[in-house]
Amino acid sequence: MILKNKIDFAAIFGVRNANPNGDPLNGNRPRTNYDRIGEVSDVCIKRKIRDRLQEAGVPIFVQSDDKRQDNYRSLKSRAEGELKKDLPEPEFRSAACKKWFDVRAFGQLFAYGGKKKSKKKKSETGDETTSDKGVSIGIRGPVSIHPAFSVDKINISSEQIVKSVNAQGDDGIPSSDRMGMKHRVDEGIYVFYGSMNPQLATKTGFSDEDAQAIKDVLPKLFENDASSARPEGSMEVLKVVWWEHNCPHGQYSSAKVHRSFSVNSDGSFDNNKLNALEGLKSEIIDGF
Repeated sequence: MILKNKIDFAAIFGVRNANPNGDPLNGNRPRTNYDRIGEVSDVCIKRKIRDRLQEAGVPIFVQSDDKRQDNYRSLKSRAEGELKKDLPEPEFRSAACKKWFDVRAFGQLFAYGGKKKSKKKKSETGDETTSDKGVSIGIRGPVSIHPAFSVDKINISSEQIVKSVNAQGDDGIPSSDRMGMKHRVDEGIYVFYGSMNPQLATKTGFSDEDAQAIKDVLPKLFENDASSARPEGSMEVLKVVWWEHNCPHGQYSSAKVHRSFSVNSDGSFDNNKLNALEGLKSEIIDGF
């Protein structure tokens, strides 16, 4: 059944001696804004949701390389290999949404270069030019997720490490890139918000069962997600808050619902303020 009522949600998670989301443009240091507030991008959060769903056997279109469950090396090859070629755009949208959970939840842009050469045309200068007509099919998903931000300013520790003990040049002298840097957040509490829109769900087929699937994986977002930057147990979901409205348009705007949820530095929150919006009840779920 297509998602019946609007849903808002929030998740609180803790970080201790880990890099929750490195910034590749800043030496892979943990992301922060100019006020030293920690940040985890929405792309990173969606990646973890996709991974947890994929582990549960849910078909996912945007798969990470280390968790890939097929032989497709690119999104283009996966789309072309799993969907019939030359489908009309409405049928292509429907087939993609039906096959892959993340497409009908988060949306997806399918962009392809044209296969047929267009006719030669003379430009204003008299030169003949050719161009390939590209095709882009955009699907707008009903599930939106905000970046996560830390409640307080965070402290980042950095240390120099040996990246490779065998990194030597031809002359036997260790190469200059043998050493590297590793960064971590000492400790922090982060919060992110999300929403599910029934109007957009009607276009992708996102259902109440799909919403429940996301609800089920949010408390265990960081399970099976360990790495050298995020050792096992260094990140955990503390609480998930779930608001289900009683109508498709929502009893309140998502902005007002999210503002009603205030998190303290230790990850606690005021339950009275949480239920301050008349008629809108919240469900509090413990982390895994």
